[in-house]
Amino acid sequence: MLPYLLEWLSLLGRWLHFIVGIAWIGSSFYFVWLDNHLEPPKIKSDGDKGVGGELWSVHGGGFYHAQKYAVAPAQLPETLHWFKWEAYTTWLSGMFLLGLIYWLGADVYLVDASVRDLAPGVAVAIGAGFLVGGWLVYDLLCRSPLGHNAGALSALLYVLLGAAAWALCQLFSGRGAYIHFGALIGTIMVANVFFVIIPGQKRMVAATQRGDPVNPEDGLRGKQRSVHNTYLTLPVLFVMISNHYAMTFGHAWNWLILMAFVLAGALIRVYFVARHKGNASPVPAIAGVLVLAAVAIAIAPRPRAAAETPVVDTATFEALAPGATANFDDIVKIVTVRCASCHADVPTQPGWVSPPGGVVFNDADDIVRQARDIYEQSVEAQIMPVGNLTHMRDAEREAIGDWFADGAPADWRQ
Repeated sequence: MLPYLLEWLSLLGRWLHFIVGIAWIGSSFYFVWLDNHLEPPKIKSDGDKGVGGELWSVHGGGFYHAQKYAVAPAQLPETLHWFKWEAYTTWLSGMFLLGLIYWLGADVYLVDASVRDLAPGVAVAIGAGFLVGGWLVYDLLCRSPLGHNAGALSALLYVLLGAAAWALCQLFSGRGAYIHFGALIGTIMVANVFFVIIPGQKRMVAATQRGDPVNPEDGLRGKQRSVHNTYLTLPVLFVMISNHYAMTFGHAWNWLILMAFVLAGALIRVYFVARHKGNASPVPAIAGVLVLAAVAIAIAPRPRAAAETPVVDTATFEALAPGATANFDDIVKIVTVRCASCHADVPTQPGWVSPPGGVVFNDADDIVRQARDIYEQSVEAQIMPVGNLTHMRDAEREAIGDWFADGAPADWRQ
């Protein structure tokens, strides 16, 4: 029952993460759009009382009149709406999923011995260290004199993110590296809200309530971090969906591919932010699309010579008969014949250019290491092979189930 419970926790966690992520990113996009469409107030009295910009809009059958104060109103209204829990809940649900899937299952999803043979506990500690350390370095840079030079700061941050992407891909499985890179960006984004934007807004509110002058630095600092969050949004969304596309995280140059998507996402967002302000040059968006096109061409699968293509002789494979006593060699044969046509470095099953989910069964070690996944997908849920394209038999599923129940050893019944 534990695998079934974990599957439900994963499902509900992903659903929550998706919902609150939409709420956070949607409100962020809206306020960026709103900020860049403000016009000087038409009524002089509005300007006299501190209104710096206003906007009229229509939506859902109603008219809305939004006004933004240059600093703060002389008197606050009784009800003031805050936008913070969307960000906090997105991060909390994301960390729940990170812990449930990549930390609890570190031996399967995070550690790849062919990349770096780490103990699961060590891998988890390194992953957590990247999240904390990444925020501390970023925050110090923003608070340093370099923080006043947006261009130089952005360039340095991109270089540092590239270094983090490279390091993660040298330590973890491609899938685990990508997710931790996304978690690093997500942590920076939500920490901007929790440690900088919201505290600054609270100080502004408190000063207004006391009748004291509002420190404009709080607004400027909050604006800086909000802009950073805007440009990080598309890259972090890419990472959220990347685990479905092994052609990216499973590639030998996976860290460069990741940074190309970060660059493309930021460039495309630059265009849309500028577009909110009026006529904008399409050059950033075109550049972003060209970066993606270059990646697609660079990682396109190359035709392989017939001698290089691994071939499984299914004609000589004797399907396990009902009631037959199986051993580990039989398990390897079952997985190789029934699963590896899709789950190989170069799938032979038509329609696949990369292994689904980045899962490969190249040898017996891969099969033992991913025993739980094999059992859950082919025996418990019976959704693999997809559509039972390779005609896995009930007796073969039963053999996998017996092998997993006995601890999935590599010397089973020998």
